[in-house]
Amino acid sequence: MQHLINRFISYVTIDTESDSSSETTPSTQKQWDLANKLVEELKAIGMHEVSIDDKAYIMATLPSNVDYEVPTIGFISHFDTTPDFTGANVKPKIVPNYDGGDIVLNAKQNIILSPKYFKDLLQYKGQTLITTDGTTLLGADDKAGITEIVTAMEFLIKNPEIKHGKIRVGFTPDEEIGRGAHHFDVEKFGCDWAYTMDGSQIGELEYENFNAASAKITFKGKSVHPGYAKGKMINSMLIANDFIHELPKGETPQETKGYEGFFHVHHLTGSIEETVLELIIRDHNKKKFEKRKELIAKITRKFNKKFAKQFEEDIVIVEVKDQYYNMKEKVLPVKHIVDIAEKAMKDLGIKPIIKPIRGGTDGCQLSYKGLPCPNIFAGGHNFHGKYEYVPVESMQKAVEVIIKIAELTAKPIAK
Repeated sequence: MQHLINRFISYVTIDTESDSSSETTPSTQKQWDLANKLVEELKAIGMHEVSIDDKAYIMATLPSNVDYEVPTIGFISHFDTTPDFTGANVKPKIVPNYDGGDIVLNAKQNIILSPKYFKDLLQYKGQTLITTDGTTLLGADDKAGITEIVTAMEFLIKNPEIKHGKIRVGFTPDEEIGRGAHHFDVEKFGCDWAYTMDGSQIGELEYENFNAASAKITFKGKSVHPGYAKGKMINSMLIANDFIHELPKGETPQETKGYEGFFHVHHLTGSIEETVLELIIRDHNKKKFEKRKELIAKITRKFNKKFAKQFEEDIVIVEVKDQYYNMKEKVLPVKHIVDIAEKAMKDLGIKPIIKPIRGGTDGCQLSYKGLPCPNIFAGGHNFHGKYEYVPVESMQKAVEVIIKIAELTAKPIAK
């Protein structure tokens, strides 16, 4: 356990926050700090073919130790952390033998991690938790996944009696800003399939995710002295507000769950002359996803028609970009790769929690690049904020799942 804790802390205390406004890969120079450390660590534990390219994508090989042909599988995690909350100067706190009560993260700022609000805490009573100090995120998303993969590979190297086929590992930058798979060389990785270790609580196993698109909507206006504005002023901010009210009520992130899709307004900036609205569109169902995009276009046409007499050009300009698609379409034809992960969990006494991801992972993009890639739990909770924590026992179980998948995949197929 202590070995696992030490490795995890050595990763999370390195700031690897990504930046969506950057056009480089990786998007921040500081991601190289952990990337270079991981390369050296993979070499030190005995991995083969350790490589890092000019965009910080890391790959390594654990050669097969069986003399018959079995599939080549991979395990993938990302080393960047979200720009939603600071990942600088992370100071993890260790809570051994958690008693089920409140955890004071920061006494000075009165920041408390409480099971009264975060009820999931209670299932980890008696376990060892790693939390933040209340001023940063933790980075278990997804440095817990990297910790688990490296630890599992180290264990397999030290215990050659455990039979396994060829295993590839891959660590990526910029997953948190949606670019983690953009420059991932699937052909070089050379796997029949892979798993991302990027889920949350113990038992999670996911092979469905949202279809996703982003929309940038620009509203034009006309500024006139407010004392003489009658019939002349057009306030772009008010038009943007009216546009938002045209969206379906109750179809927002805070009001949906499971397979329910949504529209999420996440940025709104403007003046009388121009306002820019940014939102994301999400739905698991491809037909509903397309209908959501068409609704945006329909509302846009309505507003442009309404203001056609006051404006020679369109008053509303929309730019919609697809971001990623539901991996289910690519994974279902090879559903046995999910079944193997499910069996591995059951063999270890872990109850599989098979559910759709209300988001996306590198795996969904990789699946469409020809590498089917379900998602397995890494163990953390409350990602992207100061209340993030991870039970060490969940990380240990994730290590065992990786090892068990390797064993199951290496069993000879009966002819």
